[in-house]
Amino acid sequence: MKLKIAVLPGDGIGPEIMKQGVAVVNAIADKFNHEVEFVYALCGADAIDKVGDPFPDDTFTVCKNADAVLFAAVGDPKYDNNPTAKVRPEQGLLAMRKKLGLFANIRPVQTFKCLVHKSPLKDEIVSGADFICIRELTGGMYFGEKYQDDDKAYDTNMYTRPEVERILKVAFEYAMRRRKHLTVVDKANVLASSRLWRQVAKEMEASYPEVTTDYMFVDNAAMRMLVEPTFFDVMVTENTFGDILTDEGSCISGSMGLLPSASTGESTPVFEPVHGSWPQAAGKNIANPLAQILSAAMMFEYFGLKEEGSLIRKAVDASLDACVRTPEIQVEGGAAYGTSEVGQWIVDYLQRL
Repeated sequence: MKLKIAVLPGDGIGPEIMKQGVAVVNAIADKFNHEVEFVYALCGADAIDKVGDPFPDDTFTVCKNADAVLFAAVGDPKYDNNPTAKVRPEQGLLAMRKKLGLFANIRPVQTFKCLVHKSPLKDEIVSGADFICIRELTGGMYFGEKYQDDDKAYDTNMYTRPEVERILKVAFEYAMRRRKHLTVVDKANVLASSRLWRQVAKEMEASYPEVTTDYMFVDNAAMRMLVEPTFFDVMVTENTFGDILTDEGSCISGSMGLLPSASTGESTPVFEPVHGSWPQAAGKNIANPLAQILSAAMMFEYFGLKEEGSLIRKAVDASLDACVRTPEIQVEGGAAYGTSEVGQWIVDYLQRL
């Protein structure tokens, strides 16, 4: 297969983890005789500093013309700590999602047996947790009408029926491919937008009779994720709730550096780790590259290349079992491995198979 991949390293630890992700893609491409072309582009604070725009038109063109986007992270303290900044790195991420029509964010949440002890939850609670959070990505408060002055501010949480139907369709179809259990998360007891979500979901249930569909208020869902994460199979929710819940879910595994994600929709899909840019660690060779590498696995699987994705997952599991880990998940007394060493070990493992 020929693949043209847009590569957006972004800010902070982004370039370091992206280097490892690209190396793994190359190793898989060599093994399976795929032809991969990488096209690098600017985004985030790096793009602001260089061209004044966090998602410049040239980057959009590169992404639009690619088969997939591998994205790392954006964010920089000089913008985070300046509340008056008119241009911010995160605006580039929102612009990418909107311009590419990426309305569905897919975030798997899973545990690794050898790392259960690293989870903030007790072993008996978290063991076996394996679910997918599906977040609507281009509607709601993040994109609704906004206003702010010195005395008043508001954000509009608006959804239309077509927006709700298309994300629910994605969720129902994921549930059909998994354990046939879908949880719709909303705040229908308070919010009109949530009542529309619940109304549409109930109407769509009949088209998926094999799926057990339940409904949960977002505050209850947040609690349930902490006390019984194994309850969930597929969870679907709106943009703001999904942003919060998926970050909460990413901690269940014991490290945000372990979990990948995909954003899909009308145009080029984007594959990225769920963590941020961690600028304090930039250049120190301590960032965990596994989420970036697993994002590459999701990318191959998206194109139906299941064996390729499975092999990457096998290599990641092998690295964890061999205690080839970055500091935040290394066992006490374990050898010191950095970002580049973990990535190289996985590449070497793939080449030996």
